[in-house]
Amino acid sequence: MCGIVALYSPERPIEPGLLERATATLAHRGPDGRGHWLSAGRDVGLGHCRLALLDLTATAGQPMADAAAGVHVVVNGEFYDFERIRDELQREGHRFRTRSDSEILLPLYRRHGVAALARLRGEFAFVLWDAPNRRLFAARDRFGIKPLFYARIGRQLFLASEIKALLAAGVPAEWDGEVVHQLHSIWAHPPGRTLFRNVFQVPPGHYLLATDESCELVRYWDFDFPRETAPEETLPVAEQVARVREKLHEAVRLRLRADVPVGCYLSGGIDSCAALGIAARYSRVPPHAFTLSFDDPAYDEIRVAEEMARHAGAPFHPIEVRSADFAAHFDRALQSGETLIYNASVVAKHLLSRHVRDAGHKVVLTGEGADEVFAGYAPFRQDLLRHRHAPDDPELARQLAALHAKNRISLGSLPTGAPHPALASLRAALGSVPAFLEAPAQYLDAGRKFFHSEFRERFRDRDVFGDFIRAFDVAGQLAGRHPVNQSLYLWSRSLLPNYLLSQLGDRMEMAHSVEGRLPFLDHELVELVTRLPVSVKIKDGTEKYLLREAVRDVVTDTVYRRQKHPFMAPPAAGTMESPFFRLVNETLRDGALKEVPFYDADEIRRLLDLLPTMDALTRQRVDPLLMTFLSVTRLQTIFRIGG
Repeated sequence: MCGIVALYSPERPIEPGLLERATATLAHRGPDGRGHWLSAGRDVGLGHCRLALLDLTATAGQPMADAAAGVHVVVNGEFYDFERIRDELQREGHRFRTRSDSEILLPLYRRHGVAALARLRGEFAFVLWDAPNRRLFAARDRFGIKPLFYARIGRQLFLASEIKALLAAGVPAEWDGEVVHQLHSIWAHPPGRTLFRNVFQVPPGHYLLATDESCELVRYWDFDFPRETAPEETLPVAEQVARVREKLHEAVRLRLRADVPVGCYLSGGIDSCAALGIAARYSRVPPHAFTLSFDDPAYDEIRVAEEMARHAGAPFHPIEVRSADFAAHFDRALQSGETLIYNASVVAKHLLSRHVRDAGHKVVLTGEGADEVFAGYAPFRQDLLRHRHAPDDPELARQLAALHAKNRISLGSLPTGAPHPALASLRAALGSVPAFLEAPAQYLDAGRKFFHSEFRERFRDRDVFGDFIRAFDVAGQLAGRHPVNQSLYLWSRSLLPNYLLSQLGDRMEMAHSVEGRLPFLDHELVELVTRLPVSVKIKDGTEKYLLREAVRDVVTDTVYRRQKHPFMAPPAAGTMESPFFRLVNETLRDGALKEVPFYDADEIRRLLDLLPTMDALTRQRVDPLLMTFLSVTRLQTIFRIGG
């Protein structure tokens, strides 16, 4: 795991100091070494900060080069099962200088070109310069676990693991009004955009090719959910479970490969518990388990996690996080993530990663991705209920009421009432509306009043849901699919890479030089589960049925039987006396809010005045909105973002 920078400037020579400054901003991603390479003509520069996890020797530093082929590369991430590929390449005559997994990319590219991506298994982002063909080749892993941002100024191309490195290289920091409006309206945006104007992401499962004359993005992998008309899997459920179990165990084993200790993030959910349970089976010494604890019992999972740690024989590290901690560390988490925070769980994850680093660990297994693969979130169950029942069926109303009653923490993501007219574009494109996208539409009209009149007028006729769905390959990847699979696809291509894998994953972990490894997002496991019927993912109202059965032998009975509990921190507005609420209140009442170029500060203050009159449930629903306002206000100050 590392930080990477690449500058491509065919028009003017690159200043070495510029490359070094940009790379230095990523020191937290790789404190174990730093390297730079500048081409003879100073038209290409590569920078790398190293977090040493495999081959701890200095010879494994980067940038790496295949001098004979004229190729240089910087890599962030892990290539799993690399030993097998390395052995194949050695039999073909290639000689390696290091034991690093990153080095396999050079001979793979020499033999296969961009098709080398099909041979890579893991979480990664890299930039490769092919001098003979004057071609820059950059790619991001299939799910967007590792970040890769880019910007173009004229014919100059800048790439980096984090936006702050692009800003250090001279890219201006300006708000992208369209993304700002979309995130406030729909809580999600397509994977290629950011809050910063002219700063983009290489989307998950894509590569970028740039030459002196052109720059293009190409998709090399995607989810491939079966059409509803396709023949359904005929294997007995027990055999489907066995296949998933085998592939999941393999994914965990591969991610235990390191020359440093591997720990586990542990909540009370089946995902992280399964990762710990499987890892304990294949580790000589049980991995250390790290668990967050909140002072609100509705959000705290410490007892379930501690029981699981004892079951696995894992040393247990509870980390208490309180409202004062959220207030003290909010800005640090925001600076690390470079985008909005909707819940203080992001700050909690930032503090958890710091504790892991201080405990002497550099690598942890995490449970992210399981809900997207096995249909774990409550909105997916709502999609299934709607698909199975007519809208006026009393049984549908009864089951929806029961679903909402059992998922109080998730109520903000569950729609109620009649669908908003703004959802028409989604319905026309998909045939139905995913519940997780319908939920924000409930607040669409009320939310607009918090924009000032000029900004509101600019987007008055904007079809935000139409803009969102048009960014995806509807005909190729969504049409004719089961509504639950449509939701899984859209969630996995928007919220997963842009928020969950970023704000609750890489960015909070790497802020403290900790690498998260995600066995549930092993692409071979995902491809297997993608082909299986929805009926074994959600069975008789039980979410993640397939996963539960596959890991029943490695988790406690408590975990096996427990309903999905989303990882969230208590709301900032939960109590008016909390230090975190005081931070929200004071920040949104001071002069900094007036500098934000799209908010109506008076309307936001009126909302703050109403908070003491709200009941607990209403304050819970308002909390993401308050967090959004706080995030924008502090981001503008931290990064000096212009309008």
